[in-house]
Amino acid sequence: MFDFDGTVTTEDTFTAFLFYATPKRRLVIGFALVWPFILLYKLGLLPARKTRPVLAYVAFWRRREEEVDLIAKRFAAEYLATVLRPDAMETLAEHKANGDDVYLVSATLNIYLRHFCQQHGIKLLSSTMEVKNGRFTGRYVNGDCSCANKAIAVKGAVELSNYSMIFAYGDTDEDLPMLELADKKVMCGKPLTSISRK
Repeated sequence: MFDFDGTVTTEDTFTAFLFYATPKRRLVIGFALVWPFILLYKLGLLPARKTRPVLAYVAFWRRREEEVDLIAKRFAAEYLATVLRPDAMETLAEHKANGDDVYLVSATLNIYLRHFCQQHGIKLLSSTMEVKNGRFTGRYVNGDCSCANKAIAVKGAVELSNYSMIFAYGDTDEDLPMLELADKKVMCGKPLTSISRK
């Protein structure tokens, strides 16, 4: 189980994708609407798991899924390749070579992560944008896939008892519930022997 932003990548791709995929006019209007949320986040008063859904709503509400998907495919091909961590990709490749089932478990969006996962032959559990009649509603299907929701998503999709060894890789406190499910836990590239929350 791999987290994505900061674990597989060198930077936050969620924000990068919002800027990449959102028309300039919508960005300007959207910023005027959500700047209080951004300020609260920057001040540490609003957690990222509460901020992301608000930003995603403004960026994708009522937009055509087909149109955004084309942008996402291009983003995955052109941008993601420039921010991947070589060591993380090597570890991911080693697991695949061993015949392991590999899951990307991420709070960022399925819109572009599904293209990354298809490209690398791995499975995806992530924040998923709702679509109705070919357009995004702006809402998440099962909430932000972070913190406890990461563990819930994994347990809902994977029969963990089928595996003799489970590995998990993360880089922030949002990944700790997922790491708790694993036999081998790696945080920021280093083995984690015990988990303590602040």
